[in-house]
Amino acid sequence: MSLKIAFIGAGRMAAAMVRGLLANPSQLPADIVCTAAPDGTAEALSKATGIGVSYDWQRLFSHADWVVLACKPQQLKDLPPELADWTAGRRILSILAGTSLQTLSTRFPKASAVVRTMPNTPGMIQAGMTVFAPLKPLSDEDHAATLAILGSLGKVIEVDEKDINGVTGVSGSGPAYVFEFVAALRDGGIAAGLDPALSYELALETVKGAAALLEAVPETPETHRNWVSSPGGTTLAGLAVME
Repeated sequence: MSLKIAFIGAGRMAAAMVRGLLANPSQLPADIVCTAAPDGTAEALSKATGIGVSYDWQRLFSHADWVVLACKPQQLKDLPPELADWTAGRRILSILAGTSLQTLSTRFPKASAVVRTMPNTPGMIQAGMTVFAPLKPLSDEDHAATLAILGSLGKVIEVDEKDINGVTGVSGSGPAYVFEFVAALRDGGIAAGLDPALSYELALETVKGAAALLEAVPETPETHRNWVSSPGGTTLAGLAVME
């Protein structure tokens, strides 16, 4: 079944969701439409994927069963107040960081379902980790649709809303911590005299391989760390500096 979806916002995460959705042959581009600031992003997404574009708010929602909030969190207050009526009976799925279900339900009081989510940037290559929390228990149909929409980014887990702040710190912000770690490994290699391109390749492949090993050999990270750390060796010395 092809879901009928309207995206408010056409940035990287919206584009990732659209591409992930369209990877399913049953999802029709004609059933997805987007709007965004008049900066060309909506038109670019439309050209790349075949979905529709509309700057007429009422027309935007006329065919949609689901509305995905993919704009910047601070832009929510600037959306037309008439959205409360225009989204009546529709399902709201928000990827806005730091925006509570209470805020969303106040903004969209007539929606039939409201779902708060926290995706992360690896969703851009369908390798993401996304959690979601509904305002109220979802019907079987809406639950399946939520999994389908968010599954376009990668893995999906349902959580209680009280856990989303913690999730934000771990998986929402976590990719940035990994990127910073890779950059530090690269720069450390350069400082030790390595060619910059070689040092970056070593750092990147080391992190990729370590993550794959964690997944393939189901021991704790601490156990894997200890296997690498010989008494009096260089790894323990490096870990001491990190601590």
